[in-house]
Amino acid sequence: MEKKIVTISREFGSGGRSIGRIVAEKLGFKFYDQELILEVAKESGLAKEVVAAYEEYATHKNSFLYAIAMSNGGGVYGGLSFANQIQIAQAKVISNAAEQGNCVIVGRGADYILRDREDCLNVFIHADMKFRAERIVRLYGETNKAPEERLRDKDAKRKVFYKSFTMRDWGVCQNYHLALDSSVIGIDQCADIITKIVEESRESPRK
Repeated sequence: MEKKIVTISREFGSGGRSIGRIVAEKLGFKFYDQELILEVAKESGLAKEVVAAYEEYATHKNSFLYAIAMSNGGGVYGGLSFANQIQIAQAKVISNAAEQGNCVIVGRGADYILRDREDCLNVFIHADMKFRAERIVRLYGETNKAPEERLRDKDAKRKVFYKSFTMRDWGVCQNYHLALDSSVIGIDQCADIITKIVEESRESPRK
């Protein structure tokens, strides 16, 4: 089956977003990452700030963002919690993007939302702690938290988000078609491997 959609799930600092962007450029595919936030906000009727931070704060009812969301009213899915509003809108937006085909989608449970599509290649990017720690300091600078603590905190929040959204465990290899260690293989080589799989699926489609 020809692969027309690539989803990229990733550990924080592993370079998954960069890999996804390179793959999209090589294949001439559309690239969806931050763009999805605005679309989900429009679909759900919630503020884009709430949608953007949902992955980190959706499960924390004492958070400021939760209070903002609850004061926002019922949105277009009146009566549902803001978390459910985002989940429904997110599934619709990602499904619509997939229907158009030829795209790379980063994060936001896209691998789960599109799990029944045979034209979708689901990829998980991971890397060792040292590689990721050095990378986030280089890209985002230092904070009052140690890089390793930042990584553990971000990944823990992604695990909670993924579990609440999919009822599956984040990062488990059986949930993906391909898992790549960017600290061993390299960012560009990971992108090359994914690109090759998609290109070869065009040349030799499985009957």
